[in-house]
Amino acid sequence: MKTARVAYAGAIHSAVPHVRGLQLADGRVLAEHEVVWLPPVEAGTVIALGLNYADHVKELSKELTVTSKDEPLVFFKTASALVGHRGATRRPADAAFMHYECELAVVIGRTARRVKRADALAHVAGYSVCNDYAVRDYLENWYRPNLRVKNRDGATALGPWLVDAADVPDPHALALRTFVNGAQTQSGSTADMVNDIPALIEYLSSFMTLQAGDVILTGTPDSVVNVNEGDEVVCEIEGIGRLVNTIEGTP
Repeated sequence: MKTARVAYAGAIHSAVPHVRGLQLADGRVLAEHEVVWLPPVEAGTVIALGLNYADHVKELSKELTVTSKDEPLVFFKTASALVGHRGATRRPADAAFMHYECELAVVIGRTARRVKRADALAHVAGYSVCNDYAVRDYLENWYRPNLRVKNRDGATALGPWLVDAADVPDPHALALRTFVNGAQTQSGSTADMVNDIPALIEYLSSFMTLQAGDVILTGTPDSVVNVNEGDEVVCEIEGIGRLVNTIEGTP
């Protein structure tokens, strides 16, 4: 099952897909453009992974010192960083290189503490599509993302749908694609994660408690390119959804 959260007529509604757009819980059918799309979950802690695809590590190899023995590169985001489907993300006026990151988002469904790998997926409620923008100019270095690179208001698009975990037989066999103004610029597969989802849940829950509504962003493949004001960026993940986002300038 796919569900969404939208704002319409002064209220927040749950919705499901419909051939004409989406259907609210009260039965009304609306076109996509008639609602304001919200992130599909009321996110708790947003936990993001850096350098979690081997090809992306290779893409940045000149700037990195990474070995297979390194622990996952993890950082946190607040809910204010999130924006929904068809929303806008601002490009800072002083940015020289701002790029998208198409990522599979994992939504935790129940409390996870010291979870073993074999039990990890039982704690997942579902999956969504994420586009986690980065402004490379703001990095202290290429290995450790700093706060304003990744936690800017509206810098992370999430949605449109939350897809139930039961409807995703193998989250590690999904194609990812990104399009900028209709031209495909990125292609990859969740099969290429360095640390897969059970490993991430086992690792994270070994030192922190994961709660229902927490979101894990699992990283992006290679082929990230600069985006500019006015661009439309579409991130697609097979079986999960198609997330549309536009770039605006800083007022």
